[in-house]
Amino acid sequence: MAKQQKNITYYESIGRRKSAIARVRLYLSSAKAKLPKSMAEAKKGEVYVNKMLVQEYFPGEVYKKEYLMPLALTENVNRFIISTLVRGGGIQGQLDALKLGISRALEMVDAENRAKLKPAGLLTRDARVRERRKVGTGGKARRQKQSPKR
Repeated sequence: MAKQQKNITYYESIGRRKSAIARVRLYLSSAKAKLPKSMAEAKKGEVYVNKMLVQEYFPGEVYKKEYLMPLALTENVNRFIISTLVRGGGIQGQLDALKLGISRALEMVDAENRAKLKPAGLLTRDARVRERRKVGTGGKARRQKQSPKR
């Protein structure tokens, strides 16, 4: 017996960087009826971060170039309506988490996108995190306590 294929309305993935976590959903523009109420007026190509337009959350051209990079490489800039929930970390960590989440979701949409995203390093999780403070180090992770001269 053949499996029934689900009617997919969105692709979901998670991106992480430092202590920031981004849950990304790529909604197909044809599935507009099944969008969340907060995005009822959404248009193709719009990106929402924590129910705000991405231009308000990450203002400036430098940030815009960063979060649109995976979409531009795969030529999907105006194909999806993107909704993300971002928590933790700072602005740069959240932006990198968003970029990784979008890249992973685009890979789910079409496996051929992997060949475009992987060489650009957009599918690689940056594992660097803040080093914890050690006991007896005088307030920093690697700093040694000052020793007396005599």
